[in-house]
Amino acid sequence: MRPLWVRWTLLVVFVAVLGTVFVNLGEWQLDRLDQRQQRNRDTLANEANPVVPYEQVFTRPIAEADQWQRVEARGTFDAEHQFVLRYRSNGGANGYEVVTPLRTSAGAVLVDRGFVRLEKGQPIPSAAPAPPAGEVTVTGHVRRDERGRGAATRPVDGQMRLVSSTAIAPTLPYPVANGYIGLLSVDPAQSGGFETVQLPEISDGPHFWYAVQWFMFTAIGLAGVVVFIRGDLRARREERAAAAAAGAAPGPGAGADADEPKVPSAS
Repeated sequence: MRPLWVRWTLLVVFVAVLGTVFVNLGEWQLDRLDQRQQRNRDTLANEANPVVPYEQVFTRPIAEADQWQRVEARGTFDAEHQFVLRYRSNGGANGYEVVTPLRTSAGAVLVDRGFVRLEKGQPIPSAAPAPPAGEVTVTGHVRRDERGRGAATRPVDGQMRLVSSTAIAPTLPYPVANGYIGLLSVDPAQSGGFETVQLPEISDGPHFWYAVQWFMFTAIGLAGVVVFIRGDLRARREERAAAAAAGAAPGPGAGADADEPKVPSAS
């Protein structure tokens, strides 16, 4: 008979490795859940805070906890240095966004002027709609730089996929603050069909149930080891019982007359 411990050892090692991966994935989903819940709390708290001058916030690198605080800034848009954000979505609609530097007495800050909806098949324009001329008053949300590969954040011919003040700064002839403002309103008003970028969804998302699934996979793997070993033991007992039954059965030629005395033949 083959030694069962070899099969069992290999199985336990395999399930242990797989279970470790599944548990780590489950804990990663729980960590993402914690991050999302913290983001929700920060979003709601910052959105409820009163509007403050942008100079009070844009004095440091913008972090996740700074997002969605409402700020106000006064200055003039730099229409010569506009940027188009390609392939954006907003509430299920597809389109593009426009980022324009706003030059103020305290320095320059990028302003995402909003979302422009595009119908299916409609191309993204090469030139962004012009901003309002003269001094404007902007109210908007504090936003941190979007993160992604350099090819997505680096402007090429005035266009990019993600907005990053760090990537845009080298293309401007003046310093610009870290992060940007997501426009809520501007006075005087702008034209061009702009829509306000919606707040992120305030929910826990699927992370909790993803974590539950990974932990369930781990439990199924452990239960499978027990079932597999019990099946091996049952099969081994059946093999031994069959072997014992075969050894106790009478051999060929055995029968009722096997014990009758033999009559010697006449010589």
